[in-house]
Amino acid sequence: MPGPQVNELTIRIRHALHSVSTLDEAIEVVRQGVDALQPRLSESLVQEFNEARELIEREIVGIEILHRHTVVKSKPVWYKGPLPTDLHWPAVREYLSREKGWAETDIEGIDESSNEIVSMLGNPKERQFSCRGLVVGHVQSGKTASMCAVAAKALDAGYDTVIVLAGLTNKLRYQTQLRLDEDLVSRYPENWQVLTPNRLNQDFRAPPHGGFLSHMDKKQLAVVKKNVSPLGELKAAVESTLPNIRNRLKILVIDDECDQASINSARRELDMTAINHRIRELLSLLPAVTYVGYTATPFANVLINPYLQDGQELDDLYPQDFITALPPSPSYFGTERLFGLPPTDPDDIQPEEEGLDMIREVPVQDEALLQPRSRNERDSFQPVMTSSLENAILYFIASCAARHARGDGDKHMTMLVHTSAFVVVHERMASLIEGWVNLNRKKLLDENSAKGQRIKKIWEEEQTRVSTGMTDADLVETDQLFEYIPSVLKAMEFPVENGASDDRIDYTGDPKTYIAVGGSILARGLTLEGLTVSYFLRTTNQYDTLLQMGRWFGYRPGYEDLPRIWLPAQLGLRFRALAGVEQEIRDDIEQYRLQNLTPLDIAVKIRAIPGMAITGANRMRAASRCSVSYWGTHRQTFRFSHHDEGFLRANWNAGVELISEADALGLRDANASDGRKLWRNVPRSSINRFFVTYRVHETHADLSHEMLLPFLEQEDARLDSWNVGIVEARQGPESLETLGPTQRLNTVNRAKLVDGNSFADIKALMSKRDVLFDCNENATAGDRWDDLKETRIQSVGQVPLLLLYPIDRGSTPQRESAVRTGLDAVFDVLGYGIVFPGSVTEGGDFVSIELNPLSADEIDEIAAEEMEQASAAGVN
Repeated sequence: MPGPQVNELTIRIRHALHSVSTLDEAIEVVRQGVDALQPRLSESLVQEFNEARELIEREIVGIEILHRHTVVKSKPVWYKGPLPTDLHWPAVREYLSREKGWAETDIEGIDESSNEIVSMLGNPKERQFSCRGLVVGHVQSGKTASMCAVAAKALDAGYDTVIVLAGLTNKLRYQTQLRLDEDLVSRYPENWQVLTPNRLNQDFRAPPHGGFLSHMDKKQLAVVKKNVSPLGELKAAVESTLPNIRNRLKILVIDDECDQASINSARRELDMTAINHRIRELLSLLPAVTYVGYTATPFANVLINPYLQDGQELDDLYPQDFITALPPSPSYFGTERLFGLPPTDPDDIQPEEEGLDMIREVPVQDEALLQPRSRNERDSFQPVMTSSLENAILYFIASCAARHARGDGDKHMTMLVHTSAFVVVHERMASLIEGWVNLNRKKLLDENSAKGQRIKKIWEEEQTRVSTGMTDADLVETDQLFEYIPSVLKAMEFPVENGASDDRIDYTGDPKTYIAVGGSILARGLTLEGLTVSYFLRTTNQYDTLLQMGRWFGYRPGYEDLPRIWLPAQLGLRFRALAGVEQEIRDDIEQYRLQNLTPLDIAVKIRAIPGMAITGANRMRAASRCSVSYWGTHRQTFRFSHHDEGFLRANWNAGVELISEADALGLRDANASDGRKLWRNVPRSSINRFFVTYRVHETHADLSHEMLLPFLEQEDARLDSWNVGIVEARQGPESLETLGPTQRLNTVNRAKLVDGNSFADIKALMSKRDVLFDCNENATAGDRWDDLKETRIQSVGQVPLLLLYPIDRGSTPQRESAVRTGLDAVFDVLGYGIVFPGSVTEGGDFVSIELNPLSADEIDEIAAEEMEQASAAGVN
């Protein structure tokens, strides 16, 4: 046991570590302090100092922080993880575990990821620094918890002030303030000076006595709405702070939803939008500051031009120091769980790749009854209760009763109805739903009534459509529901949440049961507690807005099996496609990380979806629309007009022509392993002819003629000679057709998704191992696409590979499935896959294509309308 003198020295050295950079410096500070009490006293305490050093060295060995998720600019390592002497993070961690009931795996995940982020911030031990970073999360995935962890660790490491820029509305700012107060400040309230009021309709105001940043003995927090006025107040407070105080401040600025408003979206580069300009001004005033943007939709951020323009160096908040992609926790309910992953082997699809049977279709005729066709009709439009909306409400009532039966009656429960952009329609929709519930209240309580029987039927059907393994919670029998439906109906409220109703939803008090009708405010940042049912008609032509509207993503502890989503078939297709785009961004970040590139070396590529803009047109100024790079990628067709015989025959004939020509040129590889049908060194002219005559489905933007052919026609020797193969099933049914001179083919089986679309979506055509189709039989590789591609390049060189897949027109699901059905095509389908050589980091500057440019100002028009309504109603 160390003696009292060693303990005292250890405490003093720990304290000194907070103000210096090294252990030796801390020990020297303590030595000087001891000698100030009694000259040369430290010389008699050499052994005690050595013991104290050993104790602290064991404590601060630190951890190796691996940048597993980050593209980062090289800099000296200064942060080695939390210390035993830290104050804020240990308290936050204990709070998450004991009071919030977080799983240990989730806590470990946020601990690891926040270590990585903090290690890339500016070093608070330095006198001056300026750092810019971007954290890419998932919608409703716990970004606020990550922000809180990063802030806590940064404060423990030497930062003294945290400024959070939170949302465009009072509601969003207030929600973030409450979370930070609860999770961070309330742990040690005496150690904080909170600079923004914990009230809904108030924001930061510069104190009358001048600079607010003068309380150096406490940590400081300001949660500021991203509007011009409060940002101006913040700037004024910084400017009025005494220079000697301002120069000592170490400030972390966290920009929540940084892709909204913070991006410079003015028409000309130097004509900044007001909010963007205010944030730049703020950062320019601070000698030691790190700016970290958080977003789940980084589409706009990666379109910022970080480079010189017109001879002037522009700092547009581009994340030049680091870009990190937060990994989702195992319990996160997001796009991958909902829509599933592309199958790694479509011949053996695994259940987790299929997605969840939680999406219900809203018929076209119901859409017309629930939303006006145009802005001109909004004032006279009256929505009508439809069968699909009734089903959604009845299921919500049943799901709430089930949660009561599971012991969650003290928790919030919410249904979202999002049918229109217009405020007047929100009010009428909420009134319609409330009136319908009140009119049928007695029938809903009576299990023998027609409405009661319908609840039973819906519940029994829904229970069979999602795996019982989705949750550890007990199954709820139909008879149990009616014990709790009275409590559900008694608690039910029908708030409207939009720019004209700033305080309708309130989760701060007793548990709420809401059917909430809303507008654009529900599309950005606002968390709907206990969201179980979403009825969603609204659409938009922007990637980022559409993804943010998916408020059903998040954590559903104890009711993972209950969420359901009602939406039109076309909107479901957009969400499914968007999930792929979102994952591509994260995959690209991972590739850039493996290539040791910095954020200034890269610009993330974003694949286009027909009819959708990537982000607001005013934020697309830095994107080029002339070409797209396919190097290092693989592409495949997986959507087909399966009922259009002319379409299918034409594509099959394109394959016949290609194979016939390759065979006539004597390019068949007679020694291909396993008897594969393989042709080597097929000339570019034959390949280009195939892609000219083959028609991809209109939803395959990345394989359209407008995108693919310019790339194939470029002057690059790697595209001069191709390998071509036909992928067959080992024991599949024979096709009635042939591909040129080849004998009949064993077709592959590819069932389609049940999605209500007029075309067939098989989700994936290629298996991973198909990448090695033209390699020798001894070629081995890992399980990742990139590993397989690298192995192929080592085996055959920089040669592109085109694979043709004859698909059985009668393909059926491999096993009983709720999300797949028979293909039922009118003719055998020919799909193709391409494996391009090279690297995804090739291709020069960021490139994006928008095939059908549409209006990207929808969300701005909505916001403007709501602000107009709010102003008329006297709401700030």
